[in-house]
Amino acid sequence: MNNITETIKRRYNRTAFFYDWMDFMISDSTRRKVLGMAKGKVLEVGVGTGKNLPLYPPECEVTGIDFSSEMLKRAMERVKKNNLKITLLEMDAQHMDFPDNTFDTVVATCVFCSVPDPIKGLKEVKRVCKPTGQIILLEHVRSENPVLGKIMDILNPITLAVIGSNINRETVQNVSRAGLAIQEVKNLGSTKILKLIIASPNDLEEITHK
Repeated sequence: MNNITETIKRRYNRTAFFYDWMDFMISDSTRRKVLGMAKGKVLEVGVGTGKNLPLYPPECEVTGIDFSSEMLKRAMERVKKNNLKITLLEMDAQHMDFPDNTFDTVVATCVFCSVPDPIKGLKEVKRVCKPTGQIILLEHVRSENPVLGKIMDILNPITLAVIGSNINRETVQNVSRAGLAIQEVKNLGSTKILKLIIASPNDLEEITHK
């Protein structure tokens, strides 16, 4: 798994220069609406080139992590350009260096298509999020359409080799497998490939009764 992680990291280092040109799936208006849900101490997993960073509510205390040093360089340029007070750290989503129950909100946009072991990464998200916190995932997933889903399966080795991302991940199911409690899944667009997933580290009713 370490070898796979290093391979994916190299691919993202290679594509960092032109990554923003490829990152067309999510509009700025959608990003702004989703990120507006973030509160308190926020962790963005897989911050990439920092496209989300200027869009957070100003009262949020944001930390962004990514395992690609080249991506982080571009994110830092965006932070400086927009005069943002944001902490950026080079870190693997599968092995985070934060204590348990650190963040009020954890955010990821099109990240768990790339994490080599997505369930391990999502378990780390669960660990670092406060029990009453919120997890916001904006992810592209394998199509539910049998024909399109099969095409995505066929093309996946190419996208993985060139970019480092899988286009056929079943991220909604992986969120549940990681032990997160899904609160809402919303399709964004007619293809049902881009989904907003809202989850919590624990069942909210269980927390209420404790």
